[in-house]
Amino acid sequence: MASGGGRRDDMAALEESQGRTRDQRSVFERYQDAAAEVGELDSALFSVEVTADGRPTDIEREEAEDVVIEQITSPFDPEHIDIDTRTTTVDLLLSRLRNDMIDLAPDFQRKAGIWTDGKQSRLIESLLLRIPIPSFYAAEKKDGSWAIVDGIQRLTSIARFVEPETVGADPLKLTGLEYLRNFEGAGFANLSGKLQIRLRETEVVVHVIRRGTPEPVMFNVFARINTGGEPLTRQEIRHALISGRARTLLAELAETEEFRRATGYSVVGDRMADREMVLRFLAFRMTSPHAYKPGDFDAFLAEAMHQVNRLDSVEEDRLRTEFLTAMLAAEKIFGHHAFRKYRRNQQRKSPINKALFEAVSVNLASLGDGDRQALWQVDVLDAFAELMDDAEFERAISVGTGDARKVRKRFDAVKELFADALSRERSGTEQ
Repeated sequence: MASGGGRRDDMAALEESQGRTRDQRSVFERYQDAAAEVGELDSALFSVEVTADGRPTDIEREEAEDVVIEQITSPFDPEHIDIDTRTTTVDLLLSRLRNDMIDLAPDFQRKAGIWTDGKQSRLIESLLLRIPIPSFYAAEKKDGSWAIVDGIQRLTSIARFVEPETVGADPLKLTGLEYLRNFEGAGFANLSGKLQIRLRETEVVVHVIRRGTPEPVMFNVFARINTGGEPLTRQEIRHALISGRARTLLAELAETEEFRRATGYSVVGDRMADREMVLRFLAFRMTSPHAYKPGDFDAFLAEAMHQVNRLDSVEEDRLRTEFLTAMLAAEKIFGHHAFRKYRRNQQRKSPINKALFEAVSVNLASLGDGDRQALWQVDVLDAFAELMDDAEFERAISVGTGDARKVRKRFDAVKELFADALSRERSGTEQ
């Protein structure tokens, strides 16, 4: 009987063989050909991420390799998983908000998907009609407060109507109702005392992951939540669970003109893809790619957020400067193909690739000012097209990008790309 390892090797060989039989072209080539067929090279055919309302973005979706994405990879004791399901009332949730015992992380709300007044009003209508609403999911912090991970917009809508001051928002006036049309334009104060009490005493279900549950397990649990058809992104979960300076710093850097210009103003931030890209840069500037250990890439990024929270002002300013410098250099060197897969003479842009963003930006940040400026004078883009012909490199930026060997491969390859370009530039100058 074959061993477990033997079976996995046989399966991997079989899948690889089947892949060659089906299509011998690279991921990039298959995308190029498929897009060309519809006359749109930068279309969503390149497996791109989507916005909160389902529209394709300009960011390539990363593919997992021969793993179950939701698998918990870190050792943990199942006895430590403590999920407490509570039936509470709207009034008690609002009381927690008033006393700063709920962290709503306001900027966590998906920008393009923030509920309209009409949608918020229909939620209130459901409560008035005694129609149950979906459960809330929260993580308990050390001080007993809750970080709401799923249900932020529902809770914000309720608070806007009943006690808008708890969320610092304008009062909600009901609009676009389907059944209670006689309440059109009404605020909470316009309701009868009976209906006000009905709202406050409405029971809702909150699933609370108690403190003491290992953070990787918390991430896994929340990654499985799928209310409304689109699972939370990993960065949305990190943002909800890890408060502190990291939240605001990622937002600040993602909103800089340097980042937006280098990425062609095309990164849609409503699912926090822009903040994840910034986090990846910071993570690999704080931890060398060669010090990155095999394991959970999501846990690595979570730890990077904790590291950012511990930075002093000098370290933060240094990283900020390095990030902005790298963005300016990438735009100068690669033009509108910065952080995107590229083949020689390609005109249209490919989607932004997060793994390329890491490797290019971090390597640029590690260079001196003179070397970065020297790269402006060299045809790096043509050399990059040659690098894209390397199947191992392409795989390192396309599939299973959290694998330690692939991390080292792409960072080393880009480092060598820049070194060769600088060597050619110096040789030409000396001549």
